[in-house]
Amino acid sequence: MKNTIAERIADFIKRFPPFDLLRKPQLQEISQQVKIIYLEKGETIYKEHDPPQDRFYIIHKGAVSLMKKMDQDKVEVIDKFDEGDVFGLRPLFAHENYAITAVTAEECILYGIPIDIFQPMASKNKNIGNYLIESFASNTENPFTKEHHVQFFSDAEIILNPTDNHFELQPVNYIKKIILAEPSSKIRTIAKTMSEKNIGSIIIADLEDKIPIGIVTDKDLRNKVATGLHSINEQVTKIMSSPVLCYPKNITIAQAQITMLKHKIGHLCITQDGTPNSRIIGLASEHDLIVMKGTNPSVLMKAIKRSNTTKDLKRIREKIMVLLKGYIMQNIPLTHTSKIIFELNDATVKRVVERCLVKMKEDPPVNFAWMSLGSQGRKEQLLHTDQDNAIVFENVPPEKLEETRAYFLKLAKKINKRLNTIGFDYCPADMMAKNPRWCLSLDEWKDQFKQWTTNTGNDELLLCNIFFDFDISYGDSRLTNELADHVLHIVKDNTIFLSKLAANALSNASPLGFFRQFLVESNGEHKDQFDLKKRALMPIVDAGRLLTLKFQVKNINNTAERFEKLAEIFPENEELYLGCSYAFKAISKFRTKHGLQNNDNGRFIELEHLTKEEKMKLKRCFKTIAQVQEFIKVRFNVSTLL
Repeated sequence: MKNTIAERIADFIKRFPPFDLLRKPQLQEISQQVKIIYLEKGETIYKEHDPPQDRFYIIHKGAVSLMKKMDQDKVEVIDKFDEGDVFGLRPLFAHENYAITAVTAEECILYGIPIDIFQPMASKNKNIGNYLIESFASNTENPFTKEHHVQFFSDAEIILNPTDNHFELQPVNYIKKIILAEPSSKIRTIAKTMSEKNIGSIIIADLEDKIPIGIVTDKDLRNKVATGLHSINEQVTKIMSSPVLCYPKNITIAQAQITMLKHKIGHLCITQDGTPNSRIIGLASEHDLIVMKGTNPSVLMKAIKRSNTTKDLKRIREKIMVLLKGYIMQNIPLTHTSKIIFELNDATVKRVVERCLVKMKEDPPVNFAWMSLGSQGRKEQLLHTDQDNAIVFENVPPEKLEETRAYFLKLAKKINKRLNTIGFDYCPADMMAKNPRWCLSLDEWKDQFKQWTTNTGNDELLLCNIFFDFDISYGDSRLTNELADHVLHIVKDNTIFLSKLAANALSNASPLGFFRQFLVESNGEHKDQFDLKKRALMPIVDAGRLLTLKFQVKNINNTAERFEKLAEIFPENEELYLGCSYAFKAISKFRTKHGLQNNDNGRFIELEHLTKEEKMKLKRCFKTIAQVQEFIKVRFNVSTLL
C-alpha cells in the first residue's frame, strides 16, 4: 500500500533547493522519515544557545521569524522565512549551538527532516554540498568558514585530470625550494650560484623578510653580460628584472600561461598574498606549465599577440565571450573565471595600444601608462561594458605640457575608437583617455586626487569611486605605482574624506524591503526590474574600496581579494569579510549568467524569471550587504550624515 502522505511530502520538497537535486528514491527515503509539525503563531521552534536538534526544517505553510538578542537584552528580528525556505540546518553540520531563535510569525506547518538521513546524501552529492556551502557563506549570522567545506567533502581542493576539459583551471605546480640572493651580490657570484645549483633563474630579495625585489635568468646573463653591456663585477641590480610579477599560490595554469605570454617572461613569483609586498613562497616557470599541459586560453592569448587588425581582435573577443559562457555554464569558480577573462581582456587592450603606437608618426615624447578604470581596473569585467580609462604621463616642463598632452590625446583617440569597434562601448560620461580631463601628467593627477579628497562633494566622491580603482594595462608601471602610493598618502588619517566616502557607500540601502521583498525600480525604462549593479554589487564594491583605503591596503583592487586580505589582517572580523567576498562573487556570477542568457550587461533582471533557488541565494547575499553597511556605519560614525 502506497504512503500517500509521504508522496505528497516528496512532491512538495522536490520543488525547492536543495531537495530538487536529489534522485527520486532519495526523496522517497526522506519523505518517509519527515515529521509533520503544526505550530500556532508565536511558538518557539528553537532558542539561541540551545544545543542542536536531530532535524532541520522546511516551511510547508506559514512564516518563521529568526530573532537574535542584541545589547541590553533587546531582541531583534533579523530575517523571515516563508514557504519552501530551509532553516536550522547549519548548526547540525557544524555541531554548534543555535546562534539565533526561530519563532513562528504566523500559523505554520513545518516538515522536520532528520539530519542523519540527509547528511550522507549531501556528502555524496557535490551539487548539494556546493549549494549548502553557498547558503552558509551568505548567512550573516553564521557565515562560511573553511572547515565547513571539509565537512562536506573529504578533499578541500578540486583536482582536475589532464584529460579534463577544464584542466587549465588547476592550480599551478610551483617550486617551493627557491634560491635567493641579496641585491648587493655581484653578477659573478650569481652566475656561479646558478651554475652550481643547475638552475635557470634566481630571485633577488631582502634575505631578512624574503620580499622579492627582482629576478635574474639565464637570458639576462646572455643578453646583458655575455654581450659586454655589463661587467661580471657589477651588482646584480644592474641586470635584474624588476619589479617581479607576483601571484598567490592558487594561480591557475591558464592564468599563469597567458600572463607569461602577455609579459614575455618565463617565471612568476608566488608570494603569500599574491603581491610584491609579502614573503616569497615559490616560483612557477614556463617549463612547469608546459609539463602540466594548458589549452584554450593560451591559444586565445597567442592569437591576441599575433593579431594585426582590429577585426582580428573583435573576432577573438567574441571567442573570449564563448569561453566565458562555457565556464559559467560548467559552474567553474568565478575566482578562476574572472582572472582568466581579465588577462585576456587586458591583453586585448595592450595589443590595441601597441598597434596604435605603431600608427603614430612619432614615438611618445615621454614615458606613459594606459590605465583601466572601474570594473576592468578591479579585474572584475566579464561582460560587455563601457570602457573607462585614462592616461598618466611623465612630468614635463610647463612649456612642453600642452604639446605633450596633444600627442597622448591623439593616441588616446585612436585607442578608444578601436576598443569601441572591438566591443568595449564608449563611456556615456566620457570618462576615457581621449578626454583632456583624463589625460594628465603625474603631478596633475596627484593634484587632481588631492583636490577631490580635500574639497569633497558628491561629484568628487563619484570620481574617486571610479578613478581610485585603476590598473595599468600598458606602459611604465612606476607612474601608476607612484600614483597608488600618493592615493594612500592623501587619504591616510583624512577622517573627513573617509567619513564622506563611508556615507556615500551607504547611499544605496539594503536590497531587501519589508518581509524580504526585492526593492525594484519604481519608474523609468526599467520599472519593476531589479537593479543588480546599483543595489547589490556597488554597495559591496564601495565597502571594499573604503575599508582598504582606511587600512592602507596596497596593490589589491579586486573586491573579493580586498575582503579576503582584510580577513587576513583583521581575524576578529574574518567571518564578515569572507562573507562579503563570497557574496560579491556569487552576485557577480549571477549577473554574468543572466547577462549571457539575455545578451546584455546583466544589470537589470525580471524577478518573475528567477527560480526559488536564485531568489534564496540572492537574499542571503543581501543580508551580508546589510551587515557590512551596519559595520561601516558604526566604524566611521556616519549615522548622523545619513
